[in-house]
Amino acid sequence: MITMTQLEFVMIKPDGVKRGLVGEIIKRFENKGLKLRALKMIKMSKEQAIELYKEHEGKPFFDDLVNYVTSGPVVVMVVEGPRAVEVVRRMVGATDGAEAEPGSIRGDFALSKARNIVHATDSPEKVEREMSIFFKKEELVEDYEFAHAIY
Repeated sequence: MITMTQLEFVMIKPDGVKRGLVGEIIKRFENKGLKLRALKMIKMSKEQAIELYKEHEGKPFFDDLVNYVTSGPVVVMVVEGPRAVEVVRRMVGATDGAEAEPGSIRGDFALSKARNIVHATDSPEKVEREMSIFFKKEELVEDYEFAHAIY
């Protein structure tokens, strides 16, 4: 049986970076079996933030959200695996950290909806658009195997 894999875009927000949770969050994805395909720390521009969250433009929280995600460094990444979008969304947990299940990233590390540690694309149809805000196609590393690496 061949299992099709998906890509998923994930961003560790400024509160996650500031609290030193980057390694823990990446470790959770890798322990689950997802592969990192791209990873970098950036200071997101206002234009990138507006593009990432354009579906929320005009909502009361939009300006605060843009200001928040541009307030400090973020880590953006692309992970890959079978049903990656569904798997990552379940691992991330409910948007409101106070309501997220224990064991999920937000359930373990977030107490609010506004500062909820991580963003993950919510549907396979949106992954390409969100990825392209931060990564060029050539920045995604193809399948790799480190089993025979010599250091």
